[in-house]
Amino acid sequence: MTTAPTFEMVAKTFQGLEGVLAEELRGLGAENVEAGTRMVSFEGTLETLYRANLCCRTALRILKPFYKFKATTPDELYDRIKEYDWGTLLNLERTFSIDTVAFGEEFKHTRFATYRVKDGIVDWFRDHFGPDSRPRVRLESADVILNVHIHGSDVTVSLDSSGESLHKRGYRLGGQTEAPINEVLAAGIILKSGYRGDTPFVDPMCGSGTFLVEAALIAANIFPGVFRQHYAFETWPDFDKDLFEQLYNDDSAERTPSHPIVGADISPKAVEITRQNLKGAGVSAFVDVETKPLSQWEEAPQPAGILVTNPPYGQRISAPDMEALYRTIGMKLKRVFTGYHAWVIGYKDEYFREIGLAPSQKIAVNNGGLDCELREYVIFEGTKRDFRAAGGTIKDEHPEDDAPVRIRKSARKSDDGFKRGRKESFRDKKPFDRERNFRDKDRRRFDDGERKPRDKKRRFDKDEAREDRAPRHFGRTDNAPGDERPHRPLKLATFGRKPGISADKEQVLNPLAGRRRKKNEE
Repeated sequence: MTTAPTFEMVAKTFQGLEGVLAEELRGLGAENVEAGTRMVSFEGTLETLYRANLCCRTALRILKPFYKFKATTPDELYDRIKEYDWGTLLNLERTFSIDTVAFGEEFKHTRFATYRVKDGIVDWFRDHFGPDSRPRVRLESADVILNVHIHGSDVTVSLDSSGESLHKRGYRLGGQTEAPINEVLAAGIILKSGYRGDTPFVDPMCGSGTFLVEAALIAANIFPGVFRQHYAFETWPDFDKDLFEQLYNDDSAERTPSHPIVGADISPKAVEITRQNLKGAGVSAFVDVETKPLSQWEEAPQPAGILVTNPPYGQRISAPDMEALYRTIGMKLKRVFTGYHAWVIGYKDEYFREIGLAPSQKIAVNNGGLDCELREYVIFEGTKRDFRAAGGTIKDEHPEDDAPVRIRKSARKSDDGFKRGRKESFRDKKPFDRERNFRDKDRRRFDDGERKPRDKKRRFDKDEAREDRAPRHFGRTDNAPGDERPHRPLKLATFGRKPGISADKEQVLNPLAGRRRKKNEE
């Protein structure tokens, strides 16, 4: 029995999710896994490549490098590209596209570098098959998708095995609300929270339900890639159809979630979109969702669990009173979700402060082009010392946390001009530094001796925001169909229901929520 050859691969992801993706790849049997910046390199076989596309929840695309060289100018890039034997990957009937990413001083214009790569490929075919012979460039749904990564003078050309970004799962049949969170980012946040389906999961401001769907897929151990209609590697000459069908139809590890997954939103339209997306993924029987504002939450599903939510930032989606919304978040965390680990994504620090709780973790994330922050709040009763004595842990704790803690009841004006209460350790007090005191006073004075006014942050002007802000609306709900190319026979899902629920009562809208079954004998 011959051993399948191994080769190098690269999985792309968002910054901050590299460690989670590396863990996923190791679980799939990948070898020599090494996390980088927004990527993870690894080695494996063709089966590993198929599994990475099907199973990785935090990968954006899987690349297969095949040509590496150095180039310091666009002309040198063209020459080295033209030297490669492109007949091994392309022919005159196949289309191709190029995605270029460049870092460094040598190639400042990514589009020009793309043109030079394209010229090198086309001229190779002209030299070998005649001046009028060349493969066609196709921007979307090309037969061969090339990824060119340029870092300084190092150039790596790869085959993109995924095609469309892997965050496009294929279950959004209900559409989406305004500013939905990316599916890969949502899955990464859930996995970073430690959720694996063994505790309750709550999203009290669910929007179009991305967190709920991804949590249900994790809890049921359903591959996120089973909803896609096509992968780029299916057009490769070495595509092993039988192997891919075997992996695709393997549902032996799927399970029925044993803990509640609960969501809500103030918008009835958002809740309806969520329900349609849950049906599109075949997991609606695992999730309870209702129309309910955050202020009406009075009881958690169970005493302890995971809460993840993406509240409005005051940018594309806003609330009439943003400060009041975040104060409500803090109040509900303290009064309703005791025993939970709460993860909240936010954009403005002044809104985070309204929550009134000290975060145990702060993680930088980019959501929809905004540099946001993910904060974890460990909600527990009593003192932190009692919490740890009972076996509880808080990440990134410091030794000084053992100091007695007191809550200052009166509001305290902070250095940035905002009033807020805070937890203060007796060990936080520093001895008086006379030299530093005089130095700070000097900074607050002009050269002529006049006192310099404090540089206070201007509070958010709610009246002005109401005038400038466009009314809240949601995106389209008529999701356009994807590629209509023929595919394997499909069957309505049966795994997306609780035992005893018939297909009549639990309709599964997405036929891809089932498995692609092996083709019947002709």
